[in-house]
Amino acid sequence: MTGAEEAATPSTAGGFSVGRVIRQLGRGELGSVRVLVAIAVIWTIFAISNDRFLSAFNLTNLSLQIAAVATISIGVVLVLLLGEIDLSVGAVSGLAAAVVAVLSVKNGWASEIALLAGLLVGTVIGLFNGFMNTVFKIPSFVVTLAGLLAWQGALLAVLGSTGSVNLPDNTLITDMTHEFFSEGVGWAIGIGAAAVYAASAFMARRRRIAAGLEATPIAPLVVRVAVVAAAILVAVAILNSDRGVPYAVAIVVTLMVLFTFITERTRYGRHIYAVGGNAEAARRAGIPINKIRVSVFALASTLAAFGGILAASRLFAVNQQSGSGDILLLAIAGPVIAGTSLFGGRGFIWSAMLGAIVIGSISNGMDLLGLDSDVKFMITGAVLLAAVTIDAATKLRRQATA
Repeated sequence: MTGAEEAATPSTAGGFSVGRVIRQLGRGELGSVRVLVAIAVIWTIFAISNDRFLSAFNLTNLSLQIAAVATISIGVVLVLLLGEIDLSVGAVSGLAAAVVAVLSVKNGWASEIALLAGLLVGTVIGLFNGFMNTVFKIPSFVVTLAGLLAWQGALLAVLGSTGSVNLPDNTLITDMTHEFFSEGVGWAIGIGAAAVYAASAFMARRRRIAAGLEATPIAPLVVRVAVVAAAILVAVAILNSDRGVPYAVAIVVTLMVLFTFITERTRYGRHIYAVGGNAEAARRAGIPINKIRVSVFALASTLAAFGGILAASRLFAVNQQSGSGDILLLAIAGPVIAGTSLFGGRGFIWSAMLGAIVIGSISNGMDLLGLDSDVKFMITGAVLLAAVTIDAATKLRRQATA
């Protein structure tokens, strides 16, 4: 069973019971359930404090606000599954956005080509990070910390004396976060997503039964599928009542589905979990751990670059502060809050989205309440510390009960 399945699927040994679910939550399992409860509590608090929080307009804005961070967080999840860290994702996102802006605006490149160039910058940086980590055995913390500084300097060099570049409207780059699907297309996307999730869940159960493995009982599975489908359709209804389903949301969800499939349904994904769980055992099993590490760092930086481009698209500009501020903190904090372990080998791709919703909801709600930046930073830092503490505590409990 992969780390994602352990986090999201209740064990069936001994039957399904409330007490068993509580024990699993205490061991850090059912991470998605825990974070969904947290989101419900957060939304309730802010809805009581400000009646605009749950309005369709604000929830649409929230979905656009978290798109960039969620995209970056997907790559962060991959790195965390290895038991590594990438502190350069924020700087990489800013640099890639600057490259796209300069090439498309100042040099007149087509938006599509400039976009690909920005993604390529991220890929090359990720390959470099992985190369330094695997060949020279430099800890990823050190390599990416150096990159955090170096790529910020590269950002300043790319932008030049102007210090900022404004992106024109009605281009591929800006349309990603400023265009919306029609109501009919939005419903088609929602129904399709619910159907794909249901089919995937039931097919996964059938495969486990065919392989002679434990499988989720049919009743809890039906309930889970029904809840997820209802959540998808409610989200589409809310977005359609405002401006429609944003392109950015469709992009992020597509990335989530793609990398969920890669990590949970492919040999490559199983190798990522194996390397993160026990690198020496993975090496003895014949897994090319160096190739896995390098490729994961390359994917993480490429996704960071894409996230930076989405952020620039939403703001219509790139400047010297792009990729700085709390981007790095939010990109790492989100998955950890949603159940991806800092110690490697445990987590799931959807924690990037769930964590982004938690962090984004807190930030959005505090903005609506007019809280000062110092208070916002302290609260966000406290949430991250609490999440890491819970992660460490559940790891100790799993070791004690192993």
